[in-house]
Amino acid sequence: MMIRVETPQDYAQVYALHDMAFNNKDEESALVERIRKSDTFVPELSLVAVEGEDIIGHVLLSKAHVVAPSGTKQEVLVLAPIGTKPTHQKLGVGSKLMEEGLKRAAELEYPLVLLIGHPDYYPKFGFVPARTYGLELTQFPVPDNVFMVRELQEGLLGTIQGELQYPACFF
Repeated sequence: MMIRVETPQDYAQVYALHDMAFNNKDEESALVERIRKSDTFVPELSLVAVEGEDIIGHVLLSKAHVVAPSGTKQEVLVLAPIGTKPTHQKLGVGSKLMEEGLKRAAELEYPLVLLIGHPDYYPKFGFVPARTYGLELTQFPVPDNVFMVRELQEGLLGTIQGELQYPACFF
């Protein structure tokens, strides 16, 4: 398995992959397409896991903002979606995509990654409940344990506080 940056030639396979992985009638696949067309898209952070010519996994990190009570905006990343072909789930593909995506995001000097996700999966990658660190989310009413954050630059967790604002392409 190799992990690399997604190319336009991969788009159809990535669309099909998310549709299979989530069995959600194109919802995650359409989200990926909307993000790609927006100014929040970071091409270097749209990664695919490949076996031969077959794309078996995909992760996408894109730009969002945390807005402080003063109105100041801080650019951060949000992770959504991450998917693996059903035939390759529970084989470590998603973990390798997560690790590589977080590594590359840190190299690009983004401060934080936030997500809404399963509380038993993401903590193994260093994600912690975000509200504990002064971050809030009202666009999606979710429990504390599924709204998570991970710092990419040491010492920044808790220094960026406010409301996470997902961009319009998420709606």
